[in-house]
Amino acid sequence: MEPTPRPAPDRRTILAAAAAASVGFLLPRPVHAATAGMPAAGKSLNQALLTRALDRAATLDQLHALVIGRHGTVVAAEAFRGPPVKRAVNVKSVSKTIVASLAGIALDRGLLGGVDATLREVAPGLIPKSADPRVGGITIAQLLTMQAGLEPTSGPGYGRWIESRNWVADALGRPFVAEPGERMIYSTGSYHVLGAVLARVSGRSLLDLARDWLGRPLGIELAGWTRDPQGFYLGGNNMVLSPLDLFRFGEMWSRGGAWNGHPVVSAAWAQESWVPRTRSPYSGDAYGYGWFLAESSGHRIAYARGYGGQMLYLVPSLGLTVVVTSDPARPARSDGYVGELGALLTGHIMPAAEQA
Repeated sequence: MEPTPRPAPDRRTILAAAAAASVGFLLPRPVHAATAGMPAAGKSLNQALLTRALDRAATLDQLHALVIGRHGTVVAAEAFRGPPVKRAVNVKSVSKTIVASLAGIALDRGLLGGVDATLREVAPGLIPKSADPRVGGITIAQLLTMQAGLEPTSGPGYGRWIESRNWVADALGRPFVAEPGERMIYSTGSYHVLGAVLARVSGRSLLDLARDWLGRPLGIELAGWTRDPQGFYLGGNNMVLSPLDLFRFGEMWSRGGAWNGHPVVSAAWAQESWVPRTRSPYSGDAYGYGWFLAESSGHRIAYARGYGGQMLYLVPSLGLTVVVTSDPARPARSDGYVGELGALLTGHIMPAAEQA
């Protein structure tokens, strides 16, 4: 059956800013398809298939906005419902990917000493006196991959955690349910601790770092967000960005960490971040430093994910960057709405690029 005809074109904002002649996708090998298989820079999408993709997106009542870009050019940006694409929205746990980027910049600047540096070495003052002695040995890498081993603060434990008087101490004072480095235990507390570490080693707030290290070079707006009782900005949740600004963040990663020819995160960190290091207990997808990693039809995909279906997808072999924002109050399971978004990407948007 043919899809229902779309309303008049003015319902969709089509942005056609000229892309650079060559954006040079300097992406790490773990997520990078063979260079010989990459399409020529400047090719867009198959318009008929793109229209079908947008038609399908319009049927997903949880989906608010969709931005699709290829080789650095936004080819479609539409708010089906909810705020317009230029307005900042809560990107939920996509914040973790942003904090992981800040950690990479801090490492590049020598503020952390390496991913194997421990809490005891970099921020001993954050460790509560009553904590298990193993807490001091938790590494930056284990925080980045959520393999700290501590009882999680996400899920059923989230409300009790944010109602505590000290979020860092509460996260680090929880019992171990696995050995550090044993497996991924999804926990916003791990990223909140990481954000507090970044604030301590830099002497600056996480918001200040985000604005200076990401906002300024990318030309994006970063407003303040939730802070804990000690004044630490929440690491790993509740950052606000517009879909178009999140697209710029994704494009920076698609260019190997560079923007306008200048490194924002180092190429080395971009490569290290997309090496699979653990696996999600929910989706089964691999996880690197702040990025989920998957594959479809021979194309490797890196993506950031937030509650409710806030998504940033990168498909480097096709030059695709896709942003989805959704109703932040509704759950989005891997076998539910997020699965539908994955099918939108792999069954509609990616074919539009393959057949351009």
